[in-house]
Amino acid sequence: MNKLLEQIRFLPQESGIYQYYDANDKLIYIGKAKNLSKRVKNYFNFTPSLAPNKNLSKRLEKMVSSISSLEFIVADNEKDALILENSLIKQLKPKYNILLRDDKTFPYIYINLLDDFPRFAMTRRAIKKKGVKYFGPFTNSYKEILEALYDAFPLVQSASCLKGKKKCIYYQIKKCLAPCENLISSKEYRHFVDDAMIALNNKKILTQKIETKMQFYAEQNNFENAIKLRNAITNLKTSSLDSSIDFANESNIDIFVVENNAEKWIVMKVFMRAGKVISSDYQMSINSSDSSKEEFYKNGVINYYKNESLITPDFILFPEDIDCLDDINCFLEDVFDKKVPIDVPKIGEKKKLIDMVSKNAKIILDKKGNFCELDFLKKVQDVFKLNNIPYRIEAFDNSHHSQQARVGSMIVYENNAFKKTDYRQYKLEASYEYEQMKEMLSRRALSFHKNQAPDLWVIDGGKALLNLAKELIGNLNIDIIAIAKEKIDAKAHRAKGKAKDLIYINDEILKLSTSDKVLHFAQKLRDESHRFAIKNHRALKLKEDKHISLMNIKGIKEAKIKKLINYFGTFEAIKKASIDDISNILTKKDAENIVDYFTKK
Repeated sequence: MNKLLEQIRFLPQESGIYQYYDANDKLIYIGKAKNLSKRVKNYFNFTPSLAPNKNLSKRLEKMVSSISSLEFIVADNEKDALILENSLIKQLKPKYNILLRDDKTFPYIYINLLDDFPRFAMTRRAIKKKGVKYFGPFTNSYKEILEALYDAFPLVQSASCLKGKKKCIYYQIKKCLAPCENLISSKEYRHFVDDAMIALNNKKILTQKIETKMQFYAEQNNFENAIKLRNAITNLKTSSLDSSIDFANESNIDIFVVENNAEKWIVMKVFMRAGKVISSDYQMSINSSDSSKEEFYKNGVINYYKNESLITPDFILFPEDIDCLDDINCFLEDVFDKKVPIDVPKIGEKKKLIDMVSKNAKIILDKKGNFCELDFLKKVQDVFKLNNIPYRIEAFDNSHHSQQARVGSMIVYENNAFKKTDYRQYKLEASYEYEQMKEMLSRRALSFHKNQAPDLWVIDGGKALLNLAKELIGNLNIDIIAIAKEKIDAKAHRAKGKAKDLIYINDEILKLSTSDKVLHFAQKLRDESHRFAIKNHRALKLKEDKHISLMNIKGIKEAKIKKLINYFGTFEAIKKASIDDISNILTKKDAENIVDYFTKK
């Protein structure tokens, strides 16, 4: 305690973040402060001895009792401190901080009104052009909404249509008015664009237009298109909350509501554009004694707006006042470069809107079927004795053949599915399995500041590789397990029935039943990482074999191979090239040698 007391006394009176550590030097909490000295001292009573402040909640009292030391980082201002706090919590996952998963970047539908014949398209990023108008965000069904627009209005159906300068099938089926042949003027076309923009902000209008067209197809016995439009209507109706509230203005409003029950928390977001509700989304988290409504609000807002928001809300609605509103206001002002008011309505239409969102949040919270994934992840946490609920999992494996084509693979599991866009392949320099895994895990750990750290690592291997991974992550709050075949006669048998999979956790080895679903889940992760590693190994080996094949040709060395690849793009293209083609970049003699080599092969 003397060490901690001394650290508290020497804290600066500046903005920044503070980090609390327990007796094992494990990070347990990260906080933000306008004044570091004042903020940290509020956690403690100093007489007759250093102890938790008596006014703290039970959760905070328990945390403060565990503090053995602290560190701090001074920031330029309170806004920077808030963003730094959020970033570090994502990377380091301290025990007493609330961790909401990162929000995805929601898609928007956009149109460039300065084009002669503008068309609608989807984007997740700002389009750096003048005249661009955005609609959204759409949390789901944006593809169906786009398709519905093009079914309901005779717009330019494809980006390539105007380049053709000739009427196409879309004109024949009356989905386009052929501006490519000047059969409609830009001014006349704009009327359809204006109607489509109105429909985008009013799904009732869009749905009615699609229903009319669906009826037409049904009467023509075109049941395939009729069913397609029926499905589009269903998706449109379920893409946001039903609301009879229709503000008599063009307000853009974002609504955040946090609700909880004994088991779970939900953060619900609803987006109102041009006075009408257009989409909604929610995130959930398992309840615990460490949970705080204030932190859920703060993290929910920061997670969403730290991604690029293409439409600035006129104001944001909360159902209740919270202590950290000043922090959130500072963050929003920094993001939007202007003040975006946070309103807590007590009466009127806004209050009705908040009540509607709260009601829907509670309904979702009480529907047990929606939480089967969370329930299973909680079971995984319990069986494997993890510190964290494994919302995001990374699994690793490597592959090589006689030290050739050495590759490592990282696969990612999140939101009840393999997230293939986050898969990574590592070309490895090390020769042996242990060193290869060390190289791959080290490279991944060094990228935590750019790509958020996971909750759980799954290593294809035994105790030695488990200990290696633990050593590499140090005090970071990432759980690690290893999975390997039980050894029979000092050998690991991969064939089915020969041996069981063992799970290595800290100093314990779990031998689960072959029918255990948690074991099946770990095997599924291991097998996917193995499949991805083998796939990458084969691709690299094929490439290396072809490279070696080229080097067997007289006079063809590394520099010439690079020229060939850069010019032709692929090995197959080189193989099919003529002497004249190859002579464009190499000598005629080299070209003759290459063509002769592949002709004889």
